[in-house]
Amino acid sequence: MKKAGRYDVSYLLEAQFEPGSRGRILKNKLGIKRKRDMEEIESEALQKTLDKLLGIYDKEHRFKESDIKRMHKLWLGEIYEWAGKYRRVNVSKGDFPFAAAKQIPLLMAEFEKGPLCKHTPCNFKTQKRIIQALSEVHVEFVLIHPFREGNGRVARILSTLMAAQAGLPVLDFTDITGRK
Repeated sequence: MKKAGRYDVSYLLEAQFEPGSRGRILKNKLGIKRKRDMEEIESEALQKTLDKLLGIYDKEHRFKESDIKRMHKLWLGEIYEWAGKYRRVNVSKGDFPFAAAKQIPLLMAEFEKGPLCKHTPCNFKTQKRIIQALSEVHVEFVLIHPFREGNGRVARILSTLMAAQAGLPVLDFTDITGRK
């Protein structure tokens, strides 16, 4: 994908998917066309990224918008050209539309000033307060849905990093995702 410019058409539906993938796999650097192959590569990259991030952010770190972009880029940067960049297309899940693409920079700035500032570092004393912080940050982030792909998994990365700040073990999302 080339740098966005006057004649950029990357936001068009037909330009978003890998040729030969029947519109199921987003255009990627690896030329992957099968869903199972992409899931495996993304999953392996996710675990490596989480391990790396657990060594980067300490218990006193206040997460920022730039950290979230960095997480996404570290995870998917070898796979997608647009990793770490906000989506430029509107997306929905079923009948539920996520935030309009043009609103994402503003919403993410508000997310940083609001929930991230309020709840990180996540060094609260009670389990109730920790759960409240994790859930509010997670839900707000997922509703913004700033990236083209991987928002739920980035939300889980952020929750895991916040849990580590609270002195909790690495969160296990196996029951939610069906895989580690």
